[in-house]
Amino acid sequence: MSDNYVRIFDTTLRDGEQSPGASLTSNEKLEIARGLEKLGVDVIEAGFPAASPDDLEAVRRIAKEIGNSTESEPPTICGLARTIKSDIDAAWEAIQHAKKPRIHTFLATSEIHMKHKLRMDPEEVVDKVKEMVGYAKTFCDDIEFSPEDAGRSDPEFLYLVLGEAIKAGATTLNIPDTVGYTTPKEFGDLIAGIMENTPGIEKAIVSVHCHDDLGLATANTLAGLQAGARQAEVTINGIGERAGNTSLEEIAMALQTRNHVYNLETGIDSKQITRMSRTVSNYTGMSVQPNKAIVGANAFAHEAGIHQDGMLKEQSTYEIMTPEAVGLNRSSLVLGKHSGRHALKVRLIELGYEIDGEELKTVFKRFKDLADKKKIITDADLEALAEDQVYQAKELYRLDGLQVASGTMGLPTATVRMLGPDGELHVQAAIGTGPVDAVYKAIDEIVQMPNVLLEFHINAVTEGIDAIGEVTVRLKPQDGTIPKRTSPQSGEERRRTFGGYGAHTDIIVASAKAYIAGLNKLLTTSGRHGAVEVVSEVGA
Repeated sequence: MSDNYVRIFDTTLRDGEQSPGASLTSNEKLEIARGLEKLGVDVIEAGFPAASPDDLEAVRRIAKEIGNSTESEPPTICGLARTIKSDIDAAWEAIQHAKKPRIHTFLATSEIHMKHKLRMDPEEVVDKVKEMVGYAKTFCDDIEFSPEDAGRSDPEFLYLVLGEAIKAGATTLNIPDTVGYTTPKEFGDLIAGIMENTPGIEKAIVSVHCHDDLGLATANTLAGLQAGARQAEVTINGIGERAGNTSLEEIAMALQTRNHVYNLETGIDSKQITRMSRTVSNYTGMSVQPNKAIVGANAFAHEAGIHQDGMLKEQSTYEIMTPEAVGLNRSSLVLGKHSGRHALKVRLIELGYEIDGEELKTVFKRFKDLADKKKIITDADLEALAEDQVYQAKELYRLDGLQVASGTMGLPTATVRMLGPDGELHVQAAIGTGPVDAVYKAIDEIVQMPNVLLEFHINAVTEGIDAIGEVTVRLKPQDGTIPKRTSPQSGEERRRTFGGYGAHTDIIVASAKAYIAGLNKLLTTSGRHGAVEVVSEVGA
């Protein structure tokens, strides 16, 4: 490997699993390990074998399968152990089946840890490191040693401990900022000092392992790499103890995107990043925050009108990397109250609607009104707005009267009286699970237009118990009743949806009006009651 190559040591299955509530089964660990191999990590820290029989078995399975992959050079499989013989024995029992096994052992070196946790003198710590690193070396050649809480340790004592670890056989020296205490300059200086002052340092690789308690894990790791470290210990999505670890995706993409700054490279296949992020999130049950760098839902999403206009003209105006680079299909222009007319028009075209001029102005105004009420505007919302503009629905059916009975006594019942397309009077009664359901069933019996109710939303327009209530619904026809619309951009067929709106002081009446309005649009579009009145062209 070149001097500029950074080994990626993934500890999602060990440190990441220590996140509260993130416990993984053996099968889940194995599946994640398969993904890490495809991602191109150099070292997989598969677990802490001494922690439990299940953890030992999980590490053993990973060592056997992933550690002996024939498709490519398999990753190193690592097991963590305290500086205790039984821990080291368990680690070796688990990883010995791998083609490239590694034992990782650790002991604290900060004054606060030695005094309050270990209750050991510095001399005892040095002796224990020499003894246990030497013991681990009797099992395999690849030994990693970590001075726990190195970020708060005395640098001179670190040089001594690390020098003795090298003499005892350590090939990798991991420098952990265990509690996320240091700043980038402090951590960079610490690594530089270790590179300059540790006896025999040329025989080992220096690694960095940073926690995110102050939100500095990625910055500290990059500072350490710039100072000479050539292994980064990371986790998918940055999961781990407390505030988590350095994120694999952030380090990989920082080194790739700003290569001219760092002049460092990794073996990571960045196109696997999004898939791995979702896999780990699903298995651990830990959601990724929307604004998380690289893998968050908003990482490649743009809502502000100025940003969207720039993106539509030239992607690099607001994106420093492409979504395809991390395994996404494309950027997302999130339509909301900050979006502009340009972005709305482009999305409507993608959905198959060619709307321009006055029609676009009308749709845009209604879009802004809707965006003030809803945080996220979905494609189905846009389709409903477009259908309203493209097809002027006739009032084929009109509510003429309504009576409902509901409560804890008896069955919810509704009687609906409606005027039909030719002025004829229809009366129908129905029973439902609730008053609205009963009303809708009665209306369905009259109108006879098969549909699926996708959305039902109630909102109080004014304050007080006498407030006007407004109801919006969204319907779609059942298969075969109305042809699907094809997007000219992707060729994807989309089922049309139709919106309906009603307002009244009686929320049941408002619900009936909204449903009838949606059905009238559906009927008009189907052409069942006369020709469809198209007011603007629709893209094929």
